[in-house]
Amino acid sequence: MTSESISVCGGSVSLLRTGTGEPLLVLPRDNGQAPDTTFLDLLAQQFTVYAPSLPGFHGSNDSDWKWLMNLRDIAVVVGQMVGALGLSRTNILGLGFGGWVAAELATMSPAMVQRLMLVAPMGIQPKNSYICDQFVISTESYARTAFEDQAKFDAIYAAEPAFSQLDAWETDREMTSRLAWKPYMYNITLPRLLGGVTAPALIVWGDADRVVPVECAALYKAALPNATLETMPGVGHAVDLEFPAALAATINAFCKNNPA
Repeated sequence: MTSESISVCGGSVSLLRTGTGEPLLVLPRDNGQAPDTTFLDLLAQQFTVYAPSLPGFHGSNDSDWKWLMNLRDIAVVVGQMVGALGLSRTNILGLGFGGWVAAELATMSPAMVQRLMLVAPMGIQPKNSYICDQFVISTESYARTAFEDQAKFDAIYAAEPAFSQLDAWETDREMTSRLAWKPYMYNITLPRLLGGVTAPALIVWGDADRVVPVECAALYKAALPNATLETMPGVGHAVDLEFPAALAATINAFCKNNPA
């Protein structure tokens, strides 16, 4: 795995690159890339993985990105980054908040998307419940809410996360508040815009997700014309961190069943 910096839109984005095979862009949740890269390592057995930090979130130079105002701004930056990497068409995998970014990017540049894979994305307003309000709890509590098994959180971040990690999460929360405060964590136009995304799509959701309610899985499936839904029993929001092997196997099977 190598680390590099990509210049785009007048700023820089940090990027991890690993593996060989078809290109796969992996967009992280709103609390950033985790220190555990097991999931990326598993994907790298089948794909050339590009895993950027989201602009303005920890891992990027946040002073470069003070001008960003909404999720579609982020999606434009990510789209231009894909071009800077020399990828005219690619697989896109979005985790949580990164899934929302991936969905917005797909609506703006559907020809760029070979396959779209979304793991418990924000972006669509639930009808009968709500997306967890991270601004009324601590950043650590919010990160813990993504885990069904707290022992796995402790194994990755420690029972008492380091100050540097807590500080990074504060940076992430500041950026999230700028991009997704009102309306909170959804775009009312997104369900209609997703109708133009005809690439094969995979939606994965843990049925114990306490961050984004599982009812949103059906809403995403209804909005995407060519979508497959996989629900994982007893799994929370951070599927890639709690069950990396199972999620990687699901993604590999989906790609095999939907050849390029």
